[in-house]
Amino acid sequence: MNGFFNILKPTGMSSAAVVAVLRRLTGEKRVGHAGTLDPEAAGVLPVMTGKATRLFDYLADKEKEYVAVAAFGSRTDTQDATGTVLETGDHYPDAEAVRRAAERLTGDIRQVPSMYSAIKVSGKPLYLRARRGETAEVPERTVHIEEIELMREMPDHGFELRIRCGRGTYIRTLCDDLGKLCGCPAHMRSLTRTRSGVFGIGDAITPEEAAALAADGTLRERLLPTDYPLGHLPRTEAAERLRKKVVNGTRLPLAGCAGDPLTEGQATRVYLGGQFWGIAAREGEELAWKALIAPEPEGENTQT
Repeated sequence: MNGFFNILKPTGMSSAAVVAVLRRLTGEKRVGHAGTLDPEAAGVLPVMTGKATRLFDYLADKEKEYVAVAAFGSRTDTQDATGTVLETGDHYPDAEAVRRAAERLTGDIRQVPSMYSAIKVSGKPLYLRARRGETAEVPERTVHIEEIELMREMPDHGFELRIRCGRGTYIRTLCDDLGKLCGCPAHMRSLTRTRSGVFGIGDAITPEEAAALAADGTLRERLLPTDYPLGHLPRTEAAERLRKKVVNGTRLPLAGCAGDPLTEGQATRVYLGGQFWGIAAREGEELAWKALIAPEPEGENTQT
């Protein structure tokens, strides 16, 4: 099976465990996920199988959407509900105070994630150091927050938020920062990713549903084509006379290709006879292959 599955990862399951389930159900050795979700988080986890794993570097996963609950009254070392409480307070903010603080956290902002994050320092994830009782300077990073929408007030001094942001954003750090701006310590109580690039929660399937489909022999019907998440890239159609070059993965002359204009080094989707064959990039007056994905004999559905 070559393509993508839109999986709804449940709380308490690691992203690696989801990959293991799909590897068993599909019989494919090449299976991977795009965009790790912490075990305590739920939501959209795109899973690539077969030849689609070669496309990881070209996926449009920069835009993400989450629904989170920020809980005021305590700050933890992990910045979420699983950590040890470091600070408490009872100066609980009202909805208007949270909205004003959220406005200050939109746009390009600086974040300092928890030591219990997957950020690597000297080649090792910070959370491994933290679990061993080690300390390290957590690097500050710039992330982009497109919008924070306050959806509703929750019990026990919580507020449900919808967040649209770029890749690399730590939502639990965002909740911690909200607490600082509101003058009341806070942490992330729960998190659900509702969108990752073109993959949305509305048509995602759980691992259990995937297993049931596999048992019925219908899992392939939920497989998305290899070019499904690549619509953000320019499209190039190779002339039929270039078929041998395409099949052999040799450079293609731009003169024999039609489609969107390309700048030097720009990647493009390459099609032949309407079938997706992979990713190439402009090098001078030629296209050099970066990921050759020969279609299955019966052809794959393609996206425009």
